Formats: sequence, C-alpha cells, structure tokens
Amino acid sequence: MQQPSGFLGKLGRLWRHRWTDAADVRRVLPDALLERLEQRVGASERRHTGEVRICIEAGLPFSYLWRGATARERAIAQFGKLRVWDTEHNNGVLIYLLLAEHAIEIVADRGIASRVSAGQWADMTRRMGAAFRESRFEDGLTQALSEVSALLVEHFPLAPGEVDSNELPDAPVVI
Repeated sequence: MQQPSGFLGKLGRLWRHRWTDAADVRRVLPDALLERLEQRVGASERRHTGEVRICIEAGLPFSYLWRGATARERAIAQFGKLRVWDTEHNNGVLIYLLLAEHAIEIVADRGIASRVSAGQWADMTRRMGAAFRESRFEDGLTQALSEVSALLVEHFPLAPGEVDSNELPDAPVVI
C-alpha cells in the first residue's frame, strides 16, 4: 500500500490507526475463530517441518506512523520478534494482517523463500485480500494457511516416523 503524502494524508493515516483497536480485531476475528486457526496451524505443522505463525494487528504503533513505515516493515519486525526466523530448517512463515490498512503480508524465512517464487507469495496475498474485501476473514486465512501448508509439505515434508518438534506456538498473535 502506498503511504499517503501531504499533511492531510498523514493525519488520515494516523487517525485510522488510532481509531482501529482490539475491539475491531475481536469483531472480525472472534475468539472461536482464533481457536480454530490455532487448531489448523497445529494440524498443518504435523505434516511438515515448517513453522507457521499468524499475527493480527489493529493499527501500527505511533513510532511506525511517525516515520511513515509500511505494513511490510512491521511484518518483518514481527517476524523477528516472534522468532519465526529462528527455526531449525529456516522454514518459518508469518501471515501478517494490519486491519487499519487492510494490509496483508507474508514473510517467509530463507529456507522456504528460496524455493517459492515471489509471484506465488503475491498470488496468495491477492487471494487473501479478495476474501477479506468480502469480509470472509476465516475463509481468507484458512485458504492462506492451506496454501502455505501445501508449500511446506512439498518442500519440507516430515520423514516417515518423524514427529513435528513444534518449535513455536500455534496460537495466532493479536497485537
């Protein structure tokens, strides 16, 4: 998403991010949905050696807004903070949603990113965006999780008899 220019654009962005809060997150992603997503992440990870995290944020912190940071910059920061980069096979994937801007970012660690084209990630993000524009948040997240899982199973399947070590929590993170 292109950042607004001029004083009014920046003021509008600041307002959107301060106005969007945890109640908005809970409205579009109620606790029951977050629990279903956690179960789906767990089921996914029992099929491959990768780690998948889902992070939902209502609005950017003021420090990000002040310097005109993008949703991508925040997703990369959360990728590090949530330790998605710190997996044994470097095959963690973060699905990040920024509600204030209706932004979707997928950040993949180098192990999986080297095997999946940027176009594939972009296509996945577009499909999620289409579902979100229709207020089908569960469908969009479930589809993205299924697609990420398929890529991880293709490139990092569990060996016969191997058990997933589950290096990171499965529950979505709500900021």
